[in-house]
Amino acid sequence: MSAEATNPVSAAETAATDPRVRRRGRARLDLRRIGRAALLGATAGPAPRDRLPDAISHVAEAHRAHHPEADLTVLRRAYVLAESSHRGQFRKSGEPYITHPLAVTLILAELGAETTTLTASLLHDTVEDTEVTLDQVRREFGDEVAYLVDGVTKVEKIDYGAAAEPETFRKMLVATGDDVRVMSIKLADRLHNMRTLGVMRPEKQARIAKVTRDVLIPLAERLGVQALKTELEDLVFAILHPEEYEATRALIADATGSGSPDALAAVAEHVGTVLREADIAAEVLVRPRHFVSVHRVRLKRGELRGCDFGRLLVLVAEDADCYAVLGELHTCFTPLISEFKDFIAAPKFNLYQSLHTAIAAPDGAVAEVLIRTHRMHKVAEAGVVALGSPLGTAPDTADPSETAEDGERTDPTRPGWLARLLDWQESAPDPDTFWSSLRADLAEDHEITVFRADGGTLGLPAGSTCVDAAYAQHAEAAHGCLGARVNGRLAPLGTVLADGDTVHLLLAQDAGSGPSPEWLDHARTPAARIAITAWLQAHPEAAAPPAAAPRPPLSVAADRSSGAELHADLDGAPAAPVRPAGCCTPVPPDAITGFRVRGGAVTAHRTGCPAVDVMRRLGRAAVPVRWGDAAHCRVTLVAESFGRPGLLADLTEAIATAGAEVVSATVEPPSEQRVRHTYTLQLADAAALPALMRAMREVPGVYDVARTHRL
Repeated sequence: MSAEATNPVSAAETAATDPRVRRRGRARLDLRRIGRAALLGATAGPAPRDRLPDAISHVAEAHRAHHPEADLTVLRRAYVLAESSHRGQFRKSGEPYITHPLAVTLILAELGAETTTLTASLLHDTVEDTEVTLDQVRREFGDEVAYLVDGVTKVEKIDYGAAAEPETFRKMLVATGDDVRVMSIKLADRLHNMRTLGVMRPEKQARIAKVTRDVLIPLAERLGVQALKTELEDLVFAILHPEEYEATRALIADATGSGSPDALAAVAEHVGTVLREADIAAEVLVRPRHFVSVHRVRLKRGELRGCDFGRLLVLVAEDADCYAVLGELHTCFTPLISEFKDFIAAPKFNLYQSLHTAIAAPDGAVAEVLIRTHRMHKVAEAGVVALGSPLGTAPDTADPSETAEDGERTDPTRPGWLARLLDWQESAPDPDTFWSSLRADLAEDHEITVFRADGGTLGLPAGSTCVDAAYAQHAEAAHGCLGARVNGRLAPLGTVLADGDTVHLLLAQDAGSGPSPEWLDHARTPAARIAITAWLQAHPEAAAPPAAAPRPPLSVAADRSSGAELHADLDGAPAAPVRPAGCCTPVPPDAITGFRVRGGAVTAHRTGCPAVDVMRRLGRAAVPVRWGDAAHCRVTLVAESFGRPGLLADLTEAIATAGAEVVSATVEPPSEQRVRHTYTLQLADAAALPALMRAMREVPGVYDVARTHRL
């Protein structure tokens, strides 16, 4: 069965009005032609030297559309080597294997990638799957192509075993730090594999889709490659949430079917008229939302109206024209000021620039509008792919005269988040730590900027604390951090920083100072957590409890604020308070393990908590702990949801109906239409916790509820 016939995305999607979906359908037709040409090429002999093989002509056409003067000779040579080396290999769909590198290359060519990237893309599986060596690639195509091919080549499973996947990603990220084109090829490679994933077993489809969701999609977002990110989201949505996907597909089909009034097209026509009358040269397009976007809007707003299935895109020539368009729209229509965002004056961390606004037409229809230049649109769609080689200058996208404070040219293809990620991954000694830390780092939706006392800035993930800031600014010297001033006032190291805060970190002059185990409760970034853990492992005496004179064994009740009663059986040690650990918030009847902490107290962790492994690696002796007779407990839950009006009230009602008392609650600012609610709750009976969590998950818009469990 062909890969297309079993593709998880319904054939009805191809008929949708989204131009990207139509382009995807055309691309599949091109790939079928490529497949036939590749199959014939294996038997018909090589093409004459003066023309391209038929199988690569589609790639050449797409490439010339962006780079009219491109030299196609090197592409021909790369295709000949790739086709001959992969000859006799077939995909699970039955197609010649060469169709895969051709498809990946076509995806990148359509995004505007330059010739070197396309050359490496054609060869990206040769070193991994054929007899071609990296030295051969280097001799025939040069160092740049060899570097890109090596960057996307997987590590040997025979050498790494179960650690092969995380170590492959580690290798790719390190290579991406020097040349972002490595990750561009990997993203296109994953997109084609996701398009043809239907030939795999369902369990393998789900595994690949989850890694795509947790790692590849966040990387595509951070690199600004929206064209790849949105299609990957839809493909993952179809595999992991087939019922919601089908419901969304039906909504789109009903809204865009024949005979349905096109409310957004009517607004677009009105906007076009207004701009022409104002003598502003602009292209006004209807930009339908992709499936996941429609799903998020439905969860946020409930019932959808005609204009909710897309947005207007206004393209102009110059930055100043963007603001001229904005002025006309806000003059001639009723603007929704709360929806206005200026990402031109303040670009997103992934290079994205646009003006966002929303306007109400005379008939009451509300339309979201994106305003950008053609150059901004190219970067918004293709991100770093549109920037070309970081080793040289990319025309129309970067100013070679821009320099950093140290005199070197600034490199927009290596943003701050990537530099931080590369810094901490060097300190992650084992694959499991790296893999879990990478996923946690990429799960952060947005960054905050805090100002340093010396006038510089730090970019940190949302939710970062003073501990995170200390390690981001001072690296290992942060081990001696004594405290901090936030906005001029003394603050605990666990203080969560907000966007725009000024933080002044106070460091000890004593080189022997170091962190305490409690710092792990305050550290959110992998760099801080890995550095603290490494120091504690190197200084086990710092984590050891103070020596004490022997006393009779004693069971001790926990502190009263924790709710549930805890007892510890201590080996001749003095009485000490017992409390549940904040990292995993155990409640009855969880299996628990206790450890002494500084000051003599005992903390009880769930047995599966990562902190338990850390404590054992540090040589800390476990203390037997058990629950008392009291069934009541206090627990902290995190609800992940898509934002919508009334969500907080509905969640609170669900909690109250389940008989739980809200002790405290925090709601993080929404990001990408997603909201995180954190509740500390008091339950009269710990056995009611599973039912409470189910009730919270059933609230419309909530897609996950979990106990706090910081890694």
